[in-house]
Amino acid sequence: MNLRFLQVMKLPLFLRLAEVDNFICQMKPILVTSLPLEVPLIQQKLESLANEEAVGAIVTFVGTVRNSTKGRKVTRLEFEAYEPMATLELSKIVEEAKSRWPLLGVYIHHRTGVLTIGEVPVVIGVCSAHRQAAFEAAQFCIDTLKQTVPIWKKEVFEDGEAWVTTTP
Repeated sequence: MNLRFLQVMKLPLFLRLAEVDNFICQMKPILVTSLPLEVPLIQQKLESLANEEAVGAIVTFVGTVRNSTKGRKVTRLEFEAYEPMATLELSKIVEEAKSRWPLLGVYIHHRTGVLTIGEVPVVIGVCSAHRQAAFEAAQFCIDTLKQTVPIWKKEVFEDGEAWVTTTP
């Protein structure tokens, strides 16, 4: 049984239901959420595909909030999204990646809200039979996400703030 599930079961009933709902939601291949992302869960899902398919490579990209940009000290990031459109665009990215490379699994999860240094705003997981396809597809997914998905990032610095364009 999954360790996360066992941890959830120790909570009071009303909290358990919320946690179980979050846990189930986190298993979706495409997710835009204000809740913390479950990187190990995505990795586990991809690894479980290796037991069913001819998976020879798993690439997981984990974006983290860094402490500086262009010499300015970052205090936090704020992400906003138009969730229905963001989810649709993420679906298009997954379908395009699957049409370009022989992928066996793709997960793209993105977080919204206020994130502090070290927190995870995006996770992309890809598996395929061979490493080149997995690496290329993962890079395609993050690059395309930054260019096409309606998720906006505001960097908050010690001395001000700025909305970020599609290229950092």
